[in-house]
Amino acid sequence: MIRTVGRQVLQRLHLYGLYSLWRKGPLRDDGWFRSFDEQRSVDSSGQPVPYITYPAMDFLARRVRPDMAVFEFGSGASTLWWADRVASVVSCEHNPDWYRAVSDRAPRNVTMMYHALEYGGDYSKAITQFQDRFDITSIDGRDRVNCAMNSVGALKHDGVIIWDNSDRKAYEPGYRFLLDQGFRRIEFVGMSPITNERSETSIFYRAVNCLRV
Repeated sequence: MIRTVGRQVLQRLHLYGLYSLWRKGPLRDDGWFRSFDEQRSVDSSGQPVPYITYPAMDFLARRVRPDMAVFEFGSGASTLWWADRVASVVSCEHNPDWYRAVSDRAPRNVTMMYHALEYGGDYSKAITQFQDRFDITSIDGRDRVNCAMNSVGALKHDGVIIWDNSDRKAYEPGYRFLLDQGFRRIEFVGMSPITNERSETSIFYRAVNCLRV
């Protein structure tokens, strides 16, 4: 009786759907409620996860391999998530405080790089010191168009690029550049940790690629 009355009250307040999602379902399983409450990119157990869409995260988790090398523009929870799954991570950060905070938590297979932000400057060019080195480049920081344009030469022949917030029209020149370079694009649309907005993460890949797309 009490349970029935409680349900009726929640339904009248249009809160029963939210309660149902909190009790069980993908948002609870993925840890969205915890990430929203704590304003941190974490899963349901408090472990760090990338700040990308959950569909993209699930796709990558099933396909990344322990022998892979990753470069990322923008460090944070993603750095720790990658480090737990691949052989090596090089992470480039422009915020000195954030750089120090992530460096303090980073395991031994992570190399942290700091470059002050200047559009078209050293931050976006940090990856150019590498050639044919990375299986995956993740673009989730600043100056993303220049980062993408500088990333192609550092990828292995089957390397891919992950681009978060790829629904933003401001990055269109970067998308066109990659497509002109022979990349294809697959979009993963859905919720992300922390926020209650719909977003998009794209993976740019070539015909032969390390993710077996």
